[in-house]
Amino acid sequence: MRGGGDGNQAYGHRAFKRSRSHFADRITADGRDGWPVEAGRYRLVVSRACPWASRAVISRRLLGLEEALSLAVTDPVQDDRSWRFTLDPDSRDPVLGIRYLAEAYERREPGHPGGVSVPAVVDVPSGRLVTNDYQQLTLDLATEWTALHRPGAPDLYPEKLRDEIDAVMADVYEDVNNGVYRAGFAHEQAGYEAACTGVFRRLELLSERLAGQRYLVGDTITEADIRLFTTLVRFDAVYHGHFKCNRWKLTEDPVLWAYARDLFQTPGFGDTVDFDHIKRHYYQVHTGINPTRIVPLGPDLSGWLAPHRREELGGRPFGDGTPPGPVPAGEQVPARGRP
Repeated sequence: MRGGGDGNQAYGHRAFKRSRSHFADRITADGRDGWPVEAGRYRLVVSRACPWASRAVISRRLLGLEEALSLAVTDPVQDDRSWRFTLDPDSRDPVLGIRYLAEAYERREPGHPGGVSVPAVVDVPSGRLVTNDYQQLTLDLATEWTALHRPGAPDLYPEKLRDEIDAVMADVYEDVNNGVYRAGFAHEQAGYEAACTGVFRRLELLSERLAGQRYLVGDTITEADIRLFTTLVRFDAVYHGHFKCNRWKLTEDPVLWAYARDLFQTPGFGDTVDFDHIKRHYYQVHTGINPTRIVPLGPDLSGWLAPHRREELGGRPFGDGTPPGPVPAGEQVPARGRP
């Protein structure tokens, strides 16, 4: 998710087009791009408001990479230099020593084109950005970082199911993950209607798929579930109202609502979600579509903790593995961001 500058005021005034990741180096077991997997070398910079960054936070926790890959959480509300570390003492990241993520981008490529986006992985020794490739990052955490996974870590991208996972994720990305943005940032009626129609057409198909199976692909949690969850968990809080995706609420679809609650209540999912950060970012940063910057009081979040009964469909959340342990000290979501 990009931010900063006057681009936020432009949302809703020009057609939305998601930029490709400019920095697409990969951190791999063999280090073929010059960045070998190494415990403690890299720092994952995220915003808990951003669905793309939240994928990486969930994957990191499910795989038990907390000690190997440190975490920096930015302020959900950017200024004109984009993502900033104002949640930390002296408004400076304690590991990287910088005030803005943009500084790591500049160390990698001075005057680089494009904005400053999260998730981003920074090389701690040099302070340089390694990658902001949000599509590849989590796949590599699942497949290239295996030597550092915790005992009992789930296989989030099982090789025998990858073709099906890839196909499901492609549809979810086009119509749901990115579709809500095309609807919310549309600058003319036809574009909005096409995007919004696509969002709900895909959600209805996903609801049908999930009516008889607990997870999207196979009988365990995979990368596909993570990518759908990060949009569903934001749906009623921001996409329904702020992005005008309001044909119905998530809570009005019994299957998707139960599916989302099932994942939310699974260790590694809901314990990474900060509804306060989510709402303040969308409503206060996107001034092009919410010029008053007023953040709504709702929706009521208590339903996220209600029973879902999805376990009756069977399935094994972590396959042959085990749930992650407690959230590490210092990474807990504050009370105001939880149901």
